[in-house]
Amino acid sequence: MGLTLHGGSSALLVAAGLGLEPWDVLHQGLAELTGLSIGVMLIIVGAVALLLWIPLRQRPGLGTVSNVVVVGLAMDGTLALLPDIHSLAVRVLLLVTGIVVNGAATGLYIAARFGAGPRDGLMTGLHERTGRSIRLMRTAVEVSVVVSGFLLGGTIGVGTLLYAVSIGPMTQVFLRLFAVPAAPEGGTVVAGATP
Repeated sequence: MGLTLHGGSSALLVAAGLGLEPWDVLHQGLAELTGLSIGVMLIIVGAVALLLWIPLRQRPGLGTVSNVVVVGLAMDGTLALLPDIHSLAVRVLLLVTGIVVNGAATGLYIAARFGAGPRDGLMTGLHERTGRSIRLMRTAVEVSVVVSGFLLGGTIGVGTLLYAVSIGPMTQVFLRLFAVPAAPEGGTVVAGATP
C-alpha cells in the first residue's frame, strides 16, 4: 500500500504542475533526454540508486526490490487516469495532498520493515553512518537531487521547494506514527505459562 501510494502521490505532484519532488525533477530531466516516461525513468534511477547502497552497507529487502518497480508503475498508471487540470485552486490542492500522502507513504513502507526504498536507503544509510537525524539526511539528499535534476532540464517550482523542506519532518512523524512494535524477547505464538 505504501509503495502504491508513493507512486500515486508523485503523480499528483506532476498533475499539479507547480513543481515536482526533487527525485522527480531528476526523473523528468532524464525522461526529457531519453523520451521514456517519467515512471520508467523512476524505475531505472531506482535500480541505479541501489548501487549506491554498497558503500553505505545497506541491505535490500523485498520492499526495496518492490519499490524499484511498483512506484514507477503506480506513477505512470495514476498519470494515465488523471485529467488535465487547469484550475489553480485544484492544482494547489493536488500539490498539498501529494506531499502529505507522500510522507505517509514513505512512513508506511519503511515502517513495514521489508526494506527501505532505494532512495530512502540512502537517507537511512547516511543517518546510520553519520549519526545525523533522518530529517537532516533526507533534506540534504533531496536538495542535491533537485539541483542535479534541474541541470538536466527538469522543472522546479514552489512545489519543489515546499516538498524539499517538508518531507523530512513529515517522514519522521509518519515513521513514528506507523512504527510496528518489536516482538517481545523470546516471544512465541503460544503463551509460555498459564496466567
